[in-house]
Amino acid sequence: MNTNRTYSPKAADVIRQWWVIDAAGLPLGRVATEIATLLRGKHKPMFAPHVDTGDFVIVVNASQIEVTSKKSQEKIYYRYSGYPGGLKAESFENLKARRPEAVIERAVRGMLPKNKLGRQMIRKLKVYAAADHPHEAQMPSPYPLDLRKVEA
Repeated sequence: MNTNRTYSPKAADVIRQWWVIDAAGLPLGRVATEIATLLRGKHKPMFAPHVDTGDFVIVVNASQIEVTSKKSQEKIYYRYSGYPGGLKAESFENLKARRPEAVIERAVRGMLPKNKLGRQMIRKLKVYAAADHPHEAQMPSPYPLDLRKVEA
């Protein structure tokens, strides 16, 4: 008889770290996938899909995020009020000018689970348009990204 047991992480076993990602000049989709991986905890050996094992992520310089090709004019974000005729559309350029944090938040939210666990994970994401953030007390570490910057 085999007495080995499968390890399943508990919420109390998770040790969360704080990471800072500088998004200046980096492609939106590639940064969003790295952020989603950190929020889910897939970079940790104790990852389990039914437990939130992820870390906190602080994104700075969100207003300097880039997209390739003609996506800045052609990418459209939709939102619906729930009322007839309540569908609103906004281009990437307009949303980035109005609220640059929303661009990254929406990209990452689409890569997380669509349930209570995903809503719990997205709360660990803190996005700021400028280079400063109010989380110095948590002693965040810079997260090394080896992504190429978008050429203009």
